[in-house]
Amino acid sequence: MRTGIPHIPWKSLVVAITLALFALLIAPHPAGAAPSSGESGPVYSYDHAIRESVWVDTRLDGDGDGHADRVAVDIMRPSEPARQGHRIPVIMDASPYYSCCGRGNESQKKTYDAQGRPVQFPLFYDNYFVPRGYAVVLVDLAGTNRSDGCVDVGGRSDIQSAKAVVDWLNGRGRAYTARTGGKPVAAGWSNGSTGMIGKSWDATIANGVAATGVPGLKTIVPISGISSWYDYYFAKGAPLYNSGPDQLAHEVESPGAQQHCAAVQKKLVDGAPRNGDWTGLWTERDYVRNAGKVRASVFLVHGMQDLNVRTKHFGQWWDALARHGVQRKIWLSQTGHVDPFDYRRADWVHTLHQWFDHYLMGYDNGIERAPMADIERAPDTWSTDARWPAAGTASVVLHPRNGTTAGVGVLGAQPAPKGATASVTDDPKQSETDWAAHIDQATPAKVGFTTGPLTAPLRLSGSGTVTVTATPSTSSAHLSAVLVDLGPATLRNYAADGEGIVTLDKRTCWGAGNKGDTGCFKETAADVEKAGYTVFSRGWADLGHWADPGKGRPLTPGKPYTITLDLAATDHIVPAGHRLALIVAGTDAGLIDPPASHPRLTLDLSRTAARLPLTGGVPATAHAIPTP
Repeated sequence: MRTGIPHIPWKSLVVAITLALFALLIAPHPAGAAPSSGESGPVYSYDHAIRESVWVDTRLDGDGDGHADRVAVDIMRPSEPARQGHRIPVIMDASPYYSCCGRGNESQKKTYDAQGRPVQFPLFYDNYFVPRGYAVVLVDLAGTNRSDGCVDVGGRSDIQSAKAVVDWLNGRGRAYTARTGGKPVAAGWSNGSTGMIGKSWDATIANGVAATGVPGLKTIVPISGISSWYDYYFAKGAPLYNSGPDQLAHEVESPGAQQHCAAVQKKLVDGAPRNGDWTGLWTERDYVRNAGKVRASVFLVHGMQDLNVRTKHFGQWWDALARHGVQRKIWLSQTGHVDPFDYRRADWVHTLHQWFDHYLMGYDNGIERAPMADIERAPDTWSTDARWPAAGTASVVLHPRNGTTAGVGVLGAQPAPKGATASVTDDPKQSETDWAAHIDQATPAKVGFTTGPLTAPLRLSGSGTVTVTATPSTSSAHLSAVLVDLGPATLRNYAADGEGIVTLDKRTCWGAGNKGDTGCFKETAADVEKAGYTVFSRGWADLGHWADPGKGRPLTPGKPYTITLDLAATDHIVPAGHRLALIVAGTDAGLIDPPASHPRLTLDLSRTAARLPLTGGVPATAHAIPTP
């Protein structure tokens, strides 16, 4: 036979090659690849996603039944990558709230079909990210919903509940198809790269798991998270709530866990005495001390008026991560305990998408080079900073002095003369709002010290302290110190039920959806109020912990004691024309519990001072605060 060169339809070939290259460009990148630009797109089917449940062995026996506890793990992942031989990364939210309380602004819970397969995943993560090539994994903490074990409120069981899942996703753990018995199941579809996200307790678990240094945890996104459980219940010995972790455990535990976890409940009671002393229970639940083990990047989000998880939590966690060189980003809003999906929705989804694409899929999208901090200055008005705390911020000492009216003093660079005093009588019925509203009046429950009207804006960025020398009239005493911006402002109404937002009836959809999980959520708007002052940083302490933050003791009436109160982290600009105020008082009603007595406290002003994180340091402060 005669052979020769066959005829080649060049135009058809060019078209075919072009289409093939285009397909490669738009196809999702296999996990582990590092695309140079772009972002993951919604190319996979949400309706055809695999929805499954497994039970991961925690290697603990918290409920003492002689068998290792298994935690329920609900998984939604696109079906196509596995068929194509691709492994994918994981977005994980480990929570105690999936059956008792729900997640998000609409308190969504997990739902299941008649066979027990997952139907609804709370929040938008599955709707948005599953079509983009991610698996979304929701973990019931031990003792909650469909998991074995007991809730230990941030302790070993809580943290291991989630860490064991990260291990399993990386081939280091065991899982089964059922809560008891069942067949072993491997996460062969996972590439091991895991990002944890969540708000409140969920965020706390992310912090705690990151502090173990577990391999495979690439990033965490803690929203309003606790960094040390002692600081959730106490402020240097002053009790913040009238209950302990045992009550919190009882609220979230499944009925089965409540029947079998009496021993764990007793440990929570015995290990958390209401006297404010530091115990081994608190050491176990202090993640800040292990910040040096963190391998994951951290995108931290917090409301600067969060009076549930107070802002000390993000401040001390952020500072510890910074000391160890952890890659970080931060958003600070004017809200209370609110998810950014409910106050900056479109920007949040876009930024979170970039963050996960970079740290879990390897996209070079520049998110790690973007400004480190986004800060809400007024409702829905944001500024950015290349670093946080703001560049040029330094610790500046300001001193309180008496003015012409007793109880109405001056705040500035000049120290008070030796022997100068001021006094307050603890009134547990009064709060920081009562004090601030009467700052220029002599009232027995507080003393206030103010600058004159500022001649230039003054920015506070970070955490400060107030050192107080006080002589009590009784054997117990609590102290409060608050910073106030005195001047008119439009603020989010963080004290209202929505903590700075109102929920509307209209819905918008974020990602794909179906009948069982629409991916559509109620819109929100800023809840705004006009105010004559803004309390923007707070600190509390029990004076009996003056010598040892971990051990209180009775006070000797008539004897002076010196203690330093930690002012919670913030970022606030006091505008020109406004005044900066420091208020010192006793019990801050609604925020700390009162002491056993209602003492009169005499302050030694010459030994009392505020050390504040002021941008521009001493020169900027001297320029802004007028000399009296």
